[in-house]
Amino acid sequence: MLPTWLIWALLSAGFAALTAIFAKVGVEQVAPDVATLIRTLVILIMLVGIVVATGQFRLIAGTSARAYAFLVLSGLATGASWFCYFRALHVGDAARVAPIDKLSVVLVAIFSVAFLGEKLSVTNWLGIALIAAGAWLVTLRF
Repeated sequence: MLPTWLIWALLSAGFAALTAIFAKVGVEQVAPDVATLIRTLVILIMLVGIVVATGQFRLIAGTSARAYAFLVLSGLATGASWFCYFRALHVGDAARVAPIDKLSVVLVAIFSVAFLGEKLSVTNWLGIALIAAGAWLVTLRF
């Protein structure tokens, strides 16, 4: 049986792939900022429904100021990422934009070591280097 985190991560990857395809088609007829707004509204409505339906809405009041601050920063980073991503999709090929966007995997590894004190093995660093190289190779045109 797969660990729970791996199941969720694989589902996330699958949905992220669909996101790129759906967004590329959608952004062809809509300005990137409008596309980002529509996507954000859909996500907001979906998440409010999930939080209300699962009874988690009451947990919002018990969240610490520190958690709120970092979640706000995360939200701002997400918004900036989506803003840039939709602009890139508007002018570039999805098959080239998405892999470069996934260089975030490489940056997360670097940032987690630098700022969170996480430890990565030589094998982990080799994988990260291969991800970076693979993302770059996908962008090349011959």
